[in-house]
Amino acid sequence: MYVNRKDSVKNMTNSVSNNTALMETAATDRTKKTKVASGKTIGKPELSEKAQKYYEQLKKKFGDMEFILVEPKLKEQAEANAAAYASPNKTVVLIDSDKIEQMAEDEAYREKYEGIISNARTQINQLAEQLTATGANVKGFGMKINDGGNASFFAVIDKSQKAQKQRIEKKAEEKAAQKKADAKKAEEKRAEKREEKRTEEKKKSEKENEDTVTISASSAEELIQKINDYIFMDKSNYVETEEEKQMGRNIDFSV
Repeated sequence: MYVNRKDSVKNMTNSVSNNTALMETAATDRTKKTKVASGKTIGKPELSEKAQKYYEQLKKKFGDMEFILVEPKLKEQAEANAAAYASPNKTVVLIDSDKIEQMAEDEAYREKYEGIISNARTQINQLAEQLTATGANVKGFGMKINDGGNASFFAVIDKSQKAQKQRIEKKAEEKAAQKKADAKKAEEKRAEKREEKRTEEKKKSEKENEDTVTISASSAEELIQKINDYIFMDKSNYVETEEEKQMGRNIDFSV
C-alpha cells in the first residue's frame, strides 16, 4: 500500500495545530473575565472563572469578615466612601478584582495577601477591645488591601457622644409618642401621617450619614491614636446647655 509522506506530514501538522488551538481556547476560557454574580461589589468588577472560584473560597476562609469586590478604577472612590460600607457585625475588606485575579494564579502572591488579611483581622479585633473603654461609638471597622503589599484601616465613628445620643433618643421617643397620640385623634389624616413617616425615615437615614466621621490610618496603632485624638477634640468642643450646666450643681441651703 502506498502512503504519501507529504500528506502524512501535513495531516500530522494539522492535528498538532488543531490540538494547540483547542488548548489555547481552553486556556482563554479559563481566564476570560465575566461579571461577578454574587457578593457585594463597587462598580462592575469582573473575574475569570478560576478567580471567581478562588474568591468564593477566600470569603469562606475569612467568614467573619465582609468582603467587597472593587472595580480597579474605583479604588480611590471606594476608600473615600468607606462609611457607606461599614458593618457593625463584620470587619469590611475592600479588595479590587485585579488582586483576586493574581491571587488565584500566583501561589506566593496569594499566601502574601492572605497573610495580610489575617494579620489585619487580628489587629482590628484587638483594636475593638481597646476602644471599649474610650467611650467611642464605633459603627464599624474596615480595611483596604493596598497595591504596595499592605493594608490600611478605617473606622466609622458616631459623632455624638454617648450622653448626647441618649438625650437625642429620649427626645425622639417623646416626639414619636406625641405623633402617635395625634394620629389617634385624627384618623382622617392617616395617609398624610404615613407620608410624613416615610419622609422622616429618609431624613433620618441622611442624618445618620451626616452624624458619622470616617477615620483612616496606615496601621492599627495609628488608627486608635487618631480615634482617641478625635474623642478628645470632640469632648473639648462640646458645649452644655444651660439646663445641663445646672444639673447637680445647685445646692439648697434652706434645710
